[in-house]
Amino acid sequence: MQIAEKTEARLPFSSDQMQDNARRTTDFLKSLAHTGRLMILCRLVEGPATVGELEEMLAMRQSSVSKQLARLREEGLVSCQRDGRSISYSLADERARRIVGTLYDVFCD
Repeated sequence: MQIAEKTEARLPFSSDQMQDNARRTTDFLKSLAHTGRLMILCRLVEGPATVGELEEMLAMRQSSVSKQLARLREEGLVSCQRDGRSISYSLADERARRIVGTLYDVFCD
């Protein structure tokens, strides 16, 4: 199904619905609109990782990784699981996985 067909199938939106959808979309995109957060999400698409693994792979300082993970957790995009003394982070939002996959296809291929 083409985008135009999908859009036509969903119309008409009320003004309130459009504003709500636009607000939610804007909030979601703001979460992605940071180089560090986007790099973390790109890595987590591959599977869970610890702060140390993210720090090493992305060449970011531990404090920066932790700060961005906290923001992503607050936004509900990542979740964490404790295993003894280690905490593993993974994607918690399928929308993020899909969007990051699309961004990868468009910008990284």
